[in-house]
Amino acid sequence: MEFTELAVPGAYRVDTQHFADDRGVFLEWFKDAPFTAAAGAPLSVQQANCSVSDAGVLRGIHFADVPPGQAKYVTCARGAVLDVVVDLRVGSATFGHWDSVLLDDVDRRAIYLPEGLGHAFLSLEDASTVMYLCSTPYAPGREHEVSPLDPAIGIDWPTHGRDGQPLEYRLSPKDQAAPTLAQATEQGLLPTMAQVDAWASTPSGGAAQ
Repeated sequence: MEFTELAVPGAYRVDTQHFADDRGVFLEWFKDAPFTAAAGAPLSVQQANCSVSDAGVLRGIHFADVPPGQAKYVTCARGAVLDVVVDLRVGSATFGHWDSVLLDDVDRRAIYLPEGLGHAFLSLEDASTVMYLCSTPYAPGREHEVSPLDPAIGIDWPTHGRDGQPLEYRLSPKDQAAPTLAQATEQGLLPTMAQVDAWASTPSGGAAQ
């Protein structure tokens, strides 16, 4: 298992080791020791989610209020998605920047994003199945969205699926109505880098506490 930091500081691509034979394949998609070595502390998992999406389904950009925020460790068990992390931490040197990892059932990578970052993904084929571990449970009152199609962020979403067919993006009504990055900033919805740092420094704070 190998962790590589992305262009958004604190987020990591995770490359896994596979053991295949004539019966199939086995791998460890999460392991505490290498995760702790990369992130600096263990991940406390309070919820595990499974999302199944048809080709073209675009989910996000989602984030949670800090404190406590919500860190995520994500993989794709079936199909393929382009998984994107966006720096929404006001005051961060990379505020508004994004990076992506292709998660699929071939390379079987994972991605980790800590509190304060936004998360989105685009399904590249039908029945793509995304599994993610969360540091905090779902809490509707403190969860928000930023538009994944905001040109100011400029995410380079694929236009074709894994089969080469054109994709028609499908967003939930909530994601369709999401504010732009500038609007979310003006509305005071986004976490600040100072809030993220302060929460991470508390005894119970941070995704890895």
